[in-house]
Amino acid sequence: MATMPPDRHAPSHPPLRPIGTRRVVRRLLTLVAAVAVGAGLLAAPAHAAPPSVDEIDAQIDKQWEQLEPTIESYNKVRAQLKVNQKKSADLEKKMVPLELESALAMNKVGDIAAHYYMSGPSQEIGALLVSTKPGTLAEQLVILDRLAQQQRKQVESVLAIRDKYNAQKQKLDTLIAAQIKQRDELAAKKKHIDAEMTRLKGMLPKSSVRVDGCPKIDGVIAAAAQTAIRTACSKVGSWYVWGATGPNTFDCSGLTQFAYKAAGIYLTHFTGAQWNEGKAVSRAEARPGDLVFFYSDLHHVGLYLGNGLMVHAPRTGQPVQVAQISYQPVAGFRRPY
Repeated sequence: MATMPPDRHAPSHPPLRPIGTRRVVRRLLTLVAAVAVGAGLLAAPAHAAPPSVDEIDAQIDKQWEQLEPTIESYNKVRAQLKVNQKKSADLEKKMVPLELESALAMNKVGDIAAHYYMSGPSQEIGALLVSTKPGTLAEQLVILDRLAQQQRKQVESVLAIRDKYNAQKQKLDTLIAAQIKQRDELAAKKKHIDAEMTRLKGMLPKSSVRVDGCPKIDGVIAAAAQTAIRTACSKVGSWYVWGATGPNTFDCSGLTQFAYKAAGIYLTHFTGAQWNEGKAVSRAEARPGDLVFFYSDLHHVGLYLGNGLMVHAPRTGQPVQVAQISYQPVAGFRRPY
């Protein structure tokens, strides 16, 4: 088949010229890169701003609410230990003459035993004196019946003295055992509290300290309350140290104890005891100088100033200061005078 010749009258098109390939590729890469960077910015996590002083304080306050009962529990055990140590010392003093009296009585029994050495029941008397079994009373009476009336009275006296001495010694031994247990509990609590204190102090910025002075208090106030308020307010700015009772550092019950000690009123260094050492007053009857307690377990206390204010030692990292009582749940008021 013959080939058709080209149509000389067909429209003439200029040849296609390639657009700069390299330039297009560069633009595409630039566009892809820009999209990728934008997507990365959207996906990357934003860096959180560091917590503010108020946020740190709020966090510490929340953790302190859990720690302060442990501190007051420590104060309770320490107060009990102090009482028991005094009882122990008093018992030891009482036992000195009692021990001497017991020794002299035993010498008398020795004379009786010597008298009966050749013909009497010296061995029975010895067994009578050293036996401490509760079931031997009947046997003791039988032996006593064998003795003459005079010797029997002497032996009865010795038994009474010995039993009294042993009873007192048993009390003392029980107290000492309790003291050892309390001492070990204190050591464990102190270790835990110290560790928590170190952790909390590491969170505290210096700028978190805020101290306001005590306001002027008008009205008729009892002399003891005036002294307590004046003493506590003079310590505004003093630092909180757990277990401290002054004169330069305090915990909450240590401050109230220190304030009323200046007024001649002794309070135990433990919130639970201070609650029972004052008479109850209603919130409506509360007046400056009363103690105000917080939380159902009474683990915090302050000195009421009136008008919803108190002076207190709040927690580690904060000094003695004036604050609103409404910032914690109020458990009640007590008047210690």
